[in-house]
Amino acid sequence: MSDNSQFRFGAATGVGSMPGGDAREAVKTVTGTFEDFPFLPELPARGPGADMIGRTAGMLVELYARVEPSGWRLGDRPGRDTRRARSWLGEDLDALEEFTQGYEGALKVQAVGPWTLAAGLELRNGEAVLSDPGACRDLAASLAEGLRLHLAEVHRRVPGARLVLQLDEPSLTAVLRGQVRTASGYRTHRAADRQVVEATLRDVLGAHDQGPVVVHSCAEDVPLALLRRAGAAGVSLDVSLLTERDDEVIGEAVEAGTGLFAGVVPGTDGPLSDPAGSVMGVRTMWRRLGLRPELLAEAVTVTPACGLAGASPAYARQALAHCVRAARSLADNPE
Repeated sequence: MSDNSQFRFGAATGVGSMPGGDAREAVKTVTGTFEDFPFLPELPARGPGADMIGRTAGMLVELYARVEPSGWRLGDRPGRDTRRARSWLGEDLDALEEFTQGYEGALKVQAVGPWTLAAGLELRNGEAVLSDPGACRDLAASLAEGLRLHLAEVHRRVPGARLVLQLDEPSLTAVLRGQVRTASGYRTHRAADRQVVEATLRDVLGAHDQGPVVVHSCAEDVPLALLRRAGAAGVSLDVSLLTERDDEVIGEAVEAGTGLFAGVVPGTDGPLSDPAGSVMGVRTMWRRLGLRPELLAEAVTVTPACGLAGASPAYARQALAHCVRAARSLADNPE
């Protein structure tokens, strides 16, 4: 991976998913809202293949998945479900290309990380890929190659963009703790070896050797130190789940130059506080950590707490615009 210690992320962006099924409308909203850090929207409401597991499964190289009643399962050849996933991704990229003509700046694309993918994809016997160390290695290698091809395609379509790759790892904590259930539901898969988890993440992060990788999780107890060692240039998390026991590791990460994607705006419909109120928790944490106020706008990117797939279209637009205003509040008044 290239050295991204000097990379400046934008002040605000989204997590990834949006409501509805119109790619042009979603991309138009995102690019119109985030002038310096747009992202490629995901629209899971379109159905299987647009969901996070199916979308990323469609990017895999020499591995194919199909939809079974229990979820996505690896198969021998590309079928209807793989073709549909790739077709929708193509539609999304067409829309992105249309609305980013001449764009120069940070642009974020998202995919599911290797461990959440291993927990969410089934082997032919119906058990999670997570149950088979060899299958996990094959999946990670296929994902890394697929990500290289995907990033190259995005770069071809938006040549002026500085690409940021976000790996979504909401299941990572459960994988590390042995909390992922087996197919029967009666047992759980054993906890993955932390060194193997870290090495695998490092390999997949290395697929983006031209820019930074951010790892996102809206679960509790995100393993920040492990992600930093694996090479993550930024971590994206739900700030409301942080406790004071996370202070030390967050302080160390920020001081080492890790970007903090602070999820502060609720991902589902509800009243929004004023922009300054939304980032109050971040300011409070900063003071508690004794970090320099002027570092706030530099280190923090304001986002929704999680994806917006479950929100109404009107609220999703409000939430994204609110992130921009909240980021401006942080920059204008860091104290």
